[in-house]
Amino acid sequence: MSELVLPEHFETYPEARKKAFLTMKELKEQGRRIVGVFCTYTPWELIHAADAVAVVLCGIGDDNIPAAEVRLPKNLCPLIKASYGAAVTDKCPFFYFSDMVLAETTCDGKKKMYELMGELKHCHIMQLPPGKTGLGALDFWKQEVIGVKEDLEQFYGIEITEDKLRSSIRLRNRERKAVLDFFEVAKLKPSPITGYEISTVISSNEFSPDLEDKIAFLEQRTKELKDLYERELKGKPSRPRILITGCPTTGVMDKIIKCIEELGADVVGFENCCGPREKKDPIDEAKDPITAISEKYLRVNCSVMSPNPGRLEALDVQIDEYQVDGVVEVLLQACHTFAIESDAVKTFVTTKKHIPYIAINTDYSPSDQAQIDTRLGAFIELLQ
Repeated sequence: MSELVLPEHFETYPEARKKAFLTMKELKEQGRRIVGVFCTYTPWELIHAADAVAVVLCGIGDDNIPAAEVRLPKNLCPLIKASYGAAVTDKCPFFYFSDMVLAETTCDGKKKMYELMGELKHCHIMQLPPGKTGLGALDFWKQEVIGVKEDLEQFYGIEITEDKLRSSIRLRNRERKAVLDFFEVAKLKPSPITGYEISTVISSNEFSPDLEDKIAFLEQRTKELKDLYERELKGKPSRPRILITGCPTTGVMDKIIKCIEELGADVVGFENCCGPREKKDPIDEAKDPITAISEKYLRVNCSVMSPNPGRLEALDVQIDEYQVDGVVEVLLQACHTFAIESDAVKTFVTTKKHIPYIAINTDYSPSDQAQIDTRLGAFIELLQ
C-alpha cells in the first residue's frame, strides 16, 4: 500500500483544540451560549434549538490528573480524573467558557464526579435508566429529555419551540450522515485513510461550532478519499485490518491507534463512543420531536445498559462490512462495565467471527507504552 497523504489543511488534535479554544473565547465575547457536554447520550438537538453551541469536555491527557486526585481516588478511570482535573484547575477553556454543563450518568464514577463539578458550575445531570427495554424505560428517559429542555429554557430565559427542535433534528441528521459517510470510507480495501486521521478529524470536528462548516468539510474530504482510492489504491494489497472496540479512545490515540499503524496494520473500524455508533441511527423527523429524540438516544449501545445485546450485533455487522482481520479492545483503568463485557466480546470475536482478539488495559500515562508496543506488535505479526 502506498503512503497515504494527509489533506492539505489537516490539523492535529492538539492544534484543533488550541484553535477551538480561541474560537470559544470569540463566541463568548459575542454573547453566544455555550454548553459543555460529555457523551453520545446527550441530546445535542436541544442545545442547538436553544441557539447554543455544544462543546465536548472529556479530558484526554494525564497532566490534569494529579489535581483531580486531590479529591478523587487514584484508581479511578483516567477520563473522569482528567475531565475533573481540567475543570477544577481552569486549564480547560471549554469548561471555563461554558455557561453550564449537560451530562449523563453513564457510570457511577462520572455520576459522583459530577457532584463535585456542580460546585464549580451549573450542571444538569440526565439520569439514565438501567436498561433500554425495561418497564417504563422510555417514559423515564423522555422525562429526562423534557427536563433538559425545561432547564435550558429557564437557565437562558428562552423558549425552545417545536419548529426549532425540528430544524435542529434535520441539521443534526445531515451531520450524522456526513460523519457516517466519512467513517465508511475505511470500508474500502485497502483503506485510503488511516485510523489515526479518522480519529483526529472526528475528534477535532467536535470542536466546530458551525455544523454547516463541519458537514461541508467532511463531505469534501470523503469525496477526496474516494477519488484517491479509485485513482491510486484500488486493487492493491491491503495490510491487516483492525477494528477498535471498548472504551473511548480520544485520550489514547497516539498510544494505541498510531502505534498499531506504525507497527504495520490499518485501523479501519471503531465500535466505541468515538466511532459511528450514534451516527448510524438518525432521529425520526416525522414524529413528535421530544418523543423522537428520546427514542433515538435510548437506542445507543453502551456497556452501562443491562442487558446490552446491541453491542455484539453492531460488532457482527462492522466486522463483516469493514472486512476486519483482528479486534483490539481498549479498556481504560477502572471502567468496570466495559471490562466485564470484554469476556463476551472476546468469546464472540474468537468463536463466532473466528478472528483474533486482544484486550489492552491502560490509562493516560506513558508508563506502559513499551509493554503495549510489544503486545500489539506480536498481535499484528499473528495477523500477517
